[in-house]
Amino acid sequence: MLWFGSARPAIESLVESHYAALYRYAYRLSGAAQEAEDLTQETFCLAQTKLFQLREANRAKAWLFSILRNAYLHKVRTSKQEKQVSLDSIGEIPDRDSERLSDIDAAQLQNALDELPEAFKTPIILFYFEEFSYKEIAEQMDVPLGTVMSRLARAKAFLRQRLTDRAELVEMGTPKPQASPASGEGMRTEGL
Repeated sequence: MLWFGSARPAIESLVESHYAALYRYAYRLSGAAQEAEDLTQETFCLAQTKLFQLREANRAKAWLFSILRNAYLHKVRTSKQEKQVSLDSIGEIPDRDSERLSDIDAAQLQNALDELPEAFKTPIILFYFEEFSYKEIAEQMDVPLGTVMSRLARAKAFLRQRLTDRAELVEMGTPKPQASPASGEGMRTEGL
């Protein structure tokens, strides 16, 4: 990868290496294919103009994810579309519900993710879909490690509750929603 001189080979290499992961992250954040494409493209455009800021090639993925997250947050703030959901009232879910959770499809998962506030959505996506470590998430979000762990636990409880409720509706005869274009392939499943 060429870091100095021409930025073109460096950007091409970044796109080839990280496009799919960035698109998945953008899709999970936004919940819409077109918006995910726009965010991914915007990320690479911003990266091209700020390539000089990337000092270590091995940090490129985290750097790109940070650019994408900031672009998404800017878009949310300017459009005032963020939903407020209280996670304080979420209790523990019995283990028997985990059997029903295996029947959840990608569209149901995306709908539940869309209901999460941004502070809880980002760590879930980075940990389970992009396989970032707790430490990497803490650095990415600029929060303490304990905060990441707490947000992950509360977000998992929220998602478990939402997905269990939806699984019960399906059992009662409510039709399942159509599958989303972003699959959960490659997603961590332990702990959900």
